[in-house]
Amino acid sequence: MPAHRESNRDPRTSLALLWGEADRPRRGPKPKLTPAEVARCGIEIADAEGLEALSMQRVAETLRVSTMALYRYVPGKPDLIDLMVDTVLSDPPDLTRVLGGWRPRLEAWARACWDVYRAHPWILTATGMRRQAMGPHQVAWLDAALAALEPSRLTARQRHDAVILVLGHVRSLTQQALDYDEESSADWDRLTTDQLARHGERFPALTRAVAEGAFAPTDEDPLDFGLTCVLEGIAALAESG
Repeated sequence: MPAHRESNRDPRTSLALLWGEADRPRRGPKPKLTPAEVARCGIEIADAEGLEALSMQRVAETLRVSTMALYRYVPGKPDLIDLMVDTVLSDPPDLTRVLGGWRPRLEAWARACWDVYRAHPWILTATGMRRQAMGPHQVAWLDAALAALEPSRLTARQRHDAVILVLGHVRSLTQQALDYDEESSADWDRLTTDQLARHGERFPALTRAVAEGAFAPTDEDPLDFGLTCVLEGIAALAESG
């Protein structure tokens, strides 16, 4: 993306694009594409090769248009990424159909998030460490989680913090999945076992944990344990209020 386009990015333009409020050009040839089609192309590239493979030029080549022509539909790469995020999120789950109160509803929300992040792990980078423009789908996900927590005794601030805490667990697991390498993990296990065999007396708790299977492979859903702990903590806070 040309540097001047990046530095001159107008957040109002990004929001208008996300919310379908961008003005359509009245002059020139009839558009061959839509922003949604451009976003879907970007998603296919990111799903297959990661976000680092995404560029306006790559998307333009895939869609068989010039790079400059692509800017007619999406102002730049950051705007494209925002649009891709909102597209893969789609509509949030209907939590009103989940019975049992706020806890099973927030759990259902977390599991739905986990499904999206596992299917599109690049969303972790796309939504991290920057103030991004939020589209209607992303806002709807936040709204659904906050609505699920309204029957609790939590304050508005606590409800929002609880949602961020749950999402943080999902994001942490996504990062772990991205970092995992089976061959490197096997080497680490072997080397660690060798080290503990020689120095186990210095680290007795770790040695016992390894012997009792703390690092053994498991078929358990990686989301379960952490999510249960988080929900238990939120429940305790709600009850204390």
